[in-house]
Amino acid sequence: MSNPYQSNPYQKEAQQSPETVDDLMLRDDETEDDSEGRTRTASSVRDIASRIPESLSAIGRDISRTIERAMSAKDEYVVAVKIPPEAQERVDQLVQAGIFRNRAEAAGFLVEEGIKTQSALFERVQQKLAEIERLRAELRGMVNEKPA
Repeated sequence: MSNPYQSNPYQKEAQQSPETVDDLMLRDDETEDDSEGRTRTASSVRDIASRIPESLSAIGRDISRTIERAMSAKDEYVVAVKIPPEAQERVDQLVQAGIFRNRAEAAGFLVEEGIKTQSALFERVQQKLAEIERLRAELRGMVNEKPA
């Protein structure tokens, strides 16, 4: 008596070939009414399948455009800043008026204009930074001096 849970290397199992079923074909036991639903489904599937190359091409174009924009913007930096509600309203007004495409562009413009307006401040800051660097170099020189 053979156990169905044990395999026997000397016994070949009867292999059944899988039956190929094509859902888009009319089977012998189907009525004509059943086939109409399948025909509509098959038509929908074919329509969707025919649109796949076009969709993939559009996705490729979108990716290319995004990469081009990212590469052309390599000299620009993204900075996240917190601003008070009043400033946010002003930035939004610039966008709503159509002066800028988005908040980032409007905020970037305002930062640039603020820097231009405060040019005297930035000159003084630059002078102080140069003085600080000179003092650091002097200190490094003192540390590296050999005692006499």
